[in-house]
Amino acid sequence: MARSSPGVMRVAAILNFMADHPGQSFALTDLVRALKLSRATCHALLTGLVEVGYLYRSSDKSYVLGPALAAIGRTAAAHFSPLQVAQPEMRGLADQFDVVCGAYFLEDDMLHLRDRAASLSHVGYPVPLGTRMRMRSAQAALYYAWSADDAQSWLSRARPRPTEERADLMFRAMEFARAHGFIALARRTEFAVDGTYAQLIDAETDDLPVVLLPKLDAGTSYSIAAIMAPIFDAQGKVMFSLLLAGFHSGMSGAQIIEVGQTLSASCGRISSFVTGKVAAA
Repeated sequence: MARSSPGVMRVAAILNFMADHPGQSFALTDLVRALKLSRATCHALLTGLVEVGYLYRSSDKSYVLGPALAAIGRTAAAHFSPLQVAQPEMRGLADQFDVVCGAYFLEDDMLHLRDRAASLSHVGYPVPLGTRMRMRSAQAALYYAWSADDAQSWLSRARPRPTEERADLMFRAMEFARAHGFIALARRTEFAVDGTYAQLIDAETDDLPVVLLPKLDAGTSYSIAAIMAPIFDAQGKVMFSLLLAGFHSGMSGAQIIEVGQTLSASCGRISSFVTGKVAAA
C-alpha cells in the first residue's frame, strides 16, 4: 500500500481541526500547540492555505475557514451521494461471492432498495430497484443494534407488531451485530422458496420466510438467505445497509463469518468516507 505524503496529512490535520471548531478563529500559536507541528512548518502551511482561499487570515492574525473551502463544501454537499462510494464496493462483493448486493435505506420504517449490483448468475434477480418494503424485526435487528432506545421505540409502533419470541430474537441478534458488525438470516424450510420475495414485500405479518441467527456455530451448516451490514452516518446512526442475497448453497458458520467480516469491512470503508473519518488500518 502506498504511503501518504506527510505534507498532505499536515494540511488535512489543519483543515480538519478548523472544521471541527466552526465559528472559531485560531492564532498560529494555538494551531502549533493543538496539532503538535513546528512553528515554521505550521506557518508555511497556513500561508499557503490563505493564498488559495481555504483559510482566511484576520486583521488580528488569527485564522478561520476561507471562502474557497466553503464553496467546495457547498458543491460537495449538493452533489455527493454515499452510493457513489458504495457502488464499487457493492460490485466487488457481488462478484466475489456470486450474489446480489443491495443498498437498503430506512425511510419512515420502510426499507427502500436504492441501488444494486448483481453477479452474472443473478442478472434476473426478482426484486426490482426502487422496491419498498415494511421493515420487520428481521431487519430491525441491524438498523437498531446500536440504539436500544430506538429499537424499543420501533417495537412500540411496529405494525404488524412482533411476538415476544421474535422481539427477544431481535434483541439477541442485535448483540451479535454489535459484536461482529453484521447479521445473518437463514431460510425457513417450511416456506416455499418461490414465495419468498412476495412475502417479504407484501405480507401483513412479522412471520417471514427468513429467521435471524443470533449465534453461529463454526462447524454447523446453514441455509443462508442473506447477510447484512450497516453504513453509519456522522451521528452514529445506521444510514443504510448492504445486503448480500442469492447464495447458491449451504454455508458453514465459519464461512458465514468470513463473508460477514468482508462485508463489514466494506461497509466500514464507506462509513469512513461518509463521516469523514479515517478507517482503521
